[in-house]
Amino acid sequence: MNLVPATVPTMYFVGVTTKKSSIMKVFPEWAKALGIDAVMKGIDIAIHEKPEVYREVVDFIKNDPMSMGALVTTHKIDLYDAAKDLFEVHGPLASRFGELSSISKQGDKLAAHAKDPITSGLSLLEFVPDNYFADTDAEVFIMGAGGSAISMGYHLMQEKYKGNYPSKIVIANRSQPRLTEIENIYKTLDPGGIEFEYYLTPEPGQNDEVLHSMKEGSIIVNATGLGKDRPGSPLTDDAVFPKKSLVWEINYRGDLRFLHQAEEQQEQQELLVEDGWKYFVYGWTSVISEVFHMPIEGETFKMCDEIASGFRQ
Repeated sequence: MNLVPATVPTMYFVGVTTKKSSIMKVFPEWAKALGIDAVMKGIDIAIHEKPEVYREVVDFIKNDPMSMGALVTTHKIDLYDAAKDLFEVHGPLASRFGELSSISKQGDKLAAHAKDPITSGLSLLEFVPDNYFADTDAEVFIMGAGGSAISMGYHLMQEKYKGNYPSKIVIANRSQPRLTEIENIYKTLDPGGIEFEYYLTPEPGQNDEVLHSMKEGSIIVNATGLGKDRPGSPLTDDAVFPKKSLVWEINYRGDLRFLHQAEEQQEQQELLVEDGWKYFVYGWTSVISEVFHMPIEGETFKMCDEIASGFRQ
């Protein structure tokens, strides 16, 4: 990792395989349209790196005058755990859930914000019909227990959806610490009336078994990262999606094996299959808005969405 002081205003993308992201082509066009004088650079970090690596990145952004901020993906929890003492401003959702997706500067103060609880909700609203759970009594199965999974649970359990909660939320993850952490967080969010189940699924086929138990019409989500920075799927090719499920692959690039598994069953199982493109657009515009202190909503968001669609991989 070579962190060189920026010579022009710079926003960073902290991820795993940042050069492959569409943002490297989209950002210059967004910057032009929004009147932002800045460039984008990627910082690649191995998954679950040592705390000192995360601290080095945050310290660099904090103390480099031309480094404006960053979007963080994949490392949202690990980075915040390792470097939260370096931030003077902690957004309420970052503090509550122990994660961040946005690093920005407020004067001489470094700010951490968790934008996923908002952007994942906006993305869900794109394809989940109004009053879906009230009308269907459907369940939700999320594979993965990181920041994205936490954020989805937050969205689904908000008080404004009272009377339209999922009948059950099921979380499966390959490691116990993250599974325990999300269970503890969900306990603080639980509005009552939702059943919860948690499964440790480190071996191939174990997620298939959980999937088999889900109701018709369930929402099935891949929030593991598999299929993006690492090839594969949390399901085997023997897995069968419940009839009429809404299947969401939150990634839009990579081998996307989970997405293709759903597409292969789309007609037979009557599935609605959604990829992560809208999640990408909502996520990036929300962080850019924070970093450059400008609203991106309404017609401005639509403009950004249209610009981005021309670079869709």
